[in-house]
Amino acid sequence: MSAIVPPEDLPLAGITIVAAEQYGAGPFATMYMADMGARVIKIEPPAGPGRPGGDSSRQSGPFFLGDADSHFFQTFNRNKQSLTLDLKSDAGQAVLARLAAKADAVVNNMRGDQPARLGLTYDQLSHANPVLVCAHLSGYGRDSERAAWPAYDYLAQAEAGFMDLTGDPAGAPQRMGLSIVDYISGITMAFAVSAALIGALKSGRGRDVDVTLYDVAMHQLTYPATWYLNEGYETTRRPRSGHPAVVPCETFPTSDGHIFIMCVLDKFWRALCEGLGVPELIDDPRFIGFAERAKNREALIAILDEKFAARDTGHWMAMFAGKVPAAPVLSLGQALDNPYFRERGGVQAVDHPARTDLQMIASPIRLGGAIAPSTRGPALGEHSALVLGELGYGEGEIDAMRADGVI
Repeated sequence: MSAIVPPEDLPLAGITIVAAEQYGAGPFATMYMADMGARVIKIEPPAGPGRPGGDSSRQSGPFFLGDADSHFFQTFNRNKQSLTLDLKSDAGQAVLARLAAKADAVVNNMRGDQPARLGLTYDQLSHANPVLVCAHLSGYGRDSERAAWPAYDYLAQAEAGFMDLTGDPAGAPQRMGLSIVDYISGITMAFAVSAALIGALKSGRGRDVDVTLYDVAMHQLTYPATWYLNEGYETTRRPRSGHPAVVPCETFPTSDGHIFIMCVLDKFWRALCEGLGVPELIDDPRFIGFAERAKNREALIAILDEKFAARDTGHWMAMFAGKVPAAPVLSLGQALDNPYFRERGGVQAVDHPARTDLQMIASPIRLGGAIAPSTRGPALGEHSALVLGELGYGEGEIDAMRADGVI
């Protein structure tokens, strides 16, 4: 098990982020920053008649941890504090102004037309704190004709071409198995906020920062986009999830499953041929270079298929470990139970009232070889009294706000 970084040694210790967020992409962004030591105060709508209150992901099944908590919520909200607050009320806006005065950043992942309505922009909050960073993660931005459109990961995958590039060429377009646009957008947001914070510290001026699911999805088209924009070449799906230009760079069936092989360098191609017992292929005119292997792909794959199918995946992984880029094709369960992953400290247990050893994926960031500490996501409104007290509200004022449904 890897060592745990002391909280005071985390790089964002001392940074305060107020987050009006829900569900996936926004909470994923602030989770990264909370893992690195930032104090993240999560604003959640208070419960009321006919509404449960809180981040909607608290009600996302199928696995729950009490009435207002779920495995889904815990996945994205560790290391945070929860403040219930009605931002649509005048009293809620007054609280927001006090929060902004002491915060380094105020972030949200609302629909593009909502931040200004809820007082979350730099123009609206800079009077309280001119160094404040106000960050907005939306589907299509705050200033476009689609600002009021709801947006989701799957829609971005469809419109940005991800689905058309995914799956077998003979089948229908498919989305990726995970909400990858949400997650990449969250990471982009975390970077954007961190960069803006550094800029604010240097210049003494804050700003608005905008990230959209659509822009991030399109940005991930990378080199296929450059090929199309400059050469008119449109990348298409390849059999076996193959690379668009390099062969062999795809999955191969083994006697008990599949293995992914990537011969992106000539030295890997030579090592593959030697390991498979077909060294004669190295100098075969049909396969001697990248262009030749791509041109004669079907003939090459037929030869390699026969070799890979003769032994199991474990045999080939032992054969090629460190010599040829290779990976077993694992199920989700196999991936999580992988001894290599566990030995690296990839799973952390957090103490939760409903489950004392709730298993979570650890932060992928290592600091001096150690991993960040992890605490459970907060109960709804768990820190409301604490945060409001720090802002100067007395016990009577807090009770009155609770009675009025402000918190």
